[in-house]
Amino acid sequence: MKFLITGAAGFIGSNLALRLLERGDIVLGIDNHNDYYDPAIKEARLARHAKHPNYTHLRIDLADRKAIENCFATHKPQRVVNLAAQAGVRYSIENPLAYIDSNIVGFAHILEGCRHHGVEHLVYASSSSVYGANTTLPFSVHHNVNHPLSIYAASKKSNELMAHTYSHLYNLPTTGLRFFTVYGPWGRPDMALFKFTKAILAGEKIKVFNYGKHRRDFTYINDIVEGVIRVVDRSATPNYTWDSAKPDPGSSMAPWRVYNIGNNSSVELMDYIAALEKALGKTADMDMLPLQLGDVPDTYSEVDDLIEQFNYKPATSVEQGVANFVTWYCDYFKT
Repeated sequence: MKFLITGAAGFIGSNLALRLLERGDIVLGIDNHNDYYDPAIKEARLARHAKHPNYTHLRIDLADRKAIENCFATHKPQRVVNLAAQAGVRYSIENPLAYIDSNIVGFAHILEGCRHHGVEHLVYASSSSVYGANTTLPFSVHHNVNHPLSIYAASKKSNELMAHTYSHLYNLPTTGLRFFTVYGPWGRPDMALFKFTKAILAGEKIKVFNYGKHRRDFTYINDIVEGVIRVVDRSATPNYTWDSAKPDPGSSMAPWRVYNIGNNSSVELMDYIAALEKALGKTADMDMLPLQLGDVPDTYSEVDDLIEQFNYKPATSVEQGVANFVTWYCDYFKT
């Protein structure tokens, strides 16, 4: 099977590429290697699979329409996993147009490539951020998500709507995956775990927002990748019981679906920090700060559809996942 992975030098993309190559698939990876965070870690991730005989890498941007057209025409992938995006809730408040270019214009180019080249299944990264102002927990794909709190969240909701249109008009099977706070080895330096670890080891204060009262559904990277593989291997299908009088937001009469991929547990930020302190053998010095603009206080995923339809539920504990990250971090940075 030939896969196209966008964001193949990214946190999730590089780990997914490794798994697919290990099972014998052919993988084409694209990434623009931008400097939103240190590109060195992207190069290091890529180096793990760049020389594999079944791997090809292209350094192109999703917003480059001609380059994406040529990519599909030349390589003709059978399945596509779109993980490339401008990430970060807080950065989206300062630089909203970066999210329009990558997450909306770029995603339109991917949809067009899939439409014109017979792709059998498009899976794309959505986000738990789409739940926005929702306060009913756990978050379910059967809840309406019409009140995003950041342009990042709005761009991800837009992806789900755009995908639905292509599924309806062109019978393109599409599946959106709402990831919940992904963490683990080879993670992003702009994420809390990375920042906390660096600061604690340097004897510096960590910034703890919402006075530590955040709750997050932290999901380990290996669990995310396993979920992606299970979903991409089975194309989205229509829900023939879908009722326009009582529309289900998580499915459609078109071959379109969305799923949560989360640990199905909500962990207090202070407990997350405690797990990190234990793994490091050091105590954090904390600067307690108010809730940041664009953030939501709590996330908690309901994954019943994932269990029922794919016989899968993420299960890695925060204690184990954080310990694995610390082991990797200390080895990678020779700390």
